[in-house]
Amino acid sequence: MEQRHLGRTGLRVSRIGLGTLTWGRDTDEHDAAEQLKAFWDAGGTLVDTADVYGGGEAEYLLGRLMERLVSRQDLVLSTKAGSVPDPDRRTDGSRGHLLAALDASLARLGTDHVDLWQLHAFDPYTPLEESLQALDIAVRSGRARYAGVANFCGWQLAKAGTWQLGGDRTRLAGAQLEYSLLQRGIEREVLPAAMDLGIGLLPSSPLGRGVLTGKYRSGTPTDSRGASETMAPFVEPYLDEAASRIVDAVTTAADGLATTPLHVALAWVRDRPGVTAPIVGARTARQLTAALSVEALSLPDEICRALDDVSAPVHRYPDHDWSTL
Repeated sequence: MEQRHLGRTGLRVSRIGLGTLTWGRDTDEHDAAEQLKAFWDAGGTLVDTADVYGGGEAEYLLGRLMERLVSRQDLVLSTKAGSVPDPDRRTDGSRGHLLAALDASLARLGTDHVDLWQLHAFDPYTPLEESLQALDIAVRSGRARYAGVANFCGWQLAKAGTWQLGGDRTRLAGAQLEYSLLQRGIEREVLPAAMDLGIGLLPSSPLGRGVLTGKYRSGTPTDSRGASETMAPFVEPYLDEAASRIVDAVTTAADGLATTPLHVALAWVRDRPGVTAPIVGARTARQLTAALSVEALSLPDEICRALDDVSAPVHRYPDHDWSTL
């Protein structure tokens, strides 16, 4: 698999990443092992997790698999901290919480460092400089090699990235946000900010939460995430009429290229400007292998333009030149 630099850094990662959102909850150890082995066999290196995935079980499971299946040194480990299971305060970006969470993640993963450590979300109740200082401490102490953020909006990313470029601070290497043909909101401000600051984008849910595979066109399969009690609310927003038109276009493109809607949707986001590596989460190793076989596909320019047009978000003032409005 092709390797790409993450942003304006020397860190190289596979251009498709493996997500572990459901590990330890919907994905058991056997299925997780099959996924990790298939990913590594395909040349994948970037594995993404978080301290809250499965209540910590995803990290614990990944740590066990590295002991017996794939060597730690062969993987680029990324984890996140800052999300908390508190309905009144969903994020905690305090320096104390973040560093304690990192230490707990390292213990579950069974390693002395992660390659990329990210703030999971912006905390409006903690000064941003304090949250970012935790990233600096983590890198200086060797507990993290590179740092990034996730789920930051445009002004938050611009402020964080610019702050980190000043003084003796750690440059932000990556930003992880949802991005797909069904969710192009980051193109308004986040993506331009990331590209200007040299921050590599790691798109999550690149298949539109599974909807872009086309499997929901005739209803909700009983074995799909849309039929899962925990994941159905996650999928439901992308089952509307607007999404259906985009899925139809992706399917038409796939038919014309003699490939699958999954490949078309994944290749589109993988090769967008500013993107380093989409993070793919699969239910089974078979699904993951199907996604990884996209490696040889590059979409023709006319197909990309057609998909761009059918999925184009509405961006008006002030995102476009005011004089043209």
